[in-house]
Amino acid sequence: MKKIILSALGLFALAPVAAHADEARRFEHGGNIYSYTVTKIGEHRVISGVEERSGKPFRLRVGEHRVRGTVGSQQVSFPLRGIAPLAKPATAIAAR
Repeated sequence: MKKIILSALGLFALAPVAAHADEARRFEHGGNIYSYTVTKIGEHRVISGVEERSGKPFRLRVGEHRVRGTVGSQQVSFPLRGIAPLAKPATAIAAR
């Protein structure tokens, strides 16, 4: 599950912060639904959320070259260059 969430959230790490930075968003990937918010803190974007079925939280801090954070209780860190853009735009299943 770690690889699934990292690949899915990594794609959102590249997306610009929306005008309503604290607006909750949801997406589906690999049969799992994720709710998240994106906020800008200084020069970094922070993606915080939860996998809805398991309740497993995640928090990723997107820096200039790396993404660092936690998924559940596990520390994660990966380079932005390792994230490939989506072949087609992601479909949001709910937006408020």
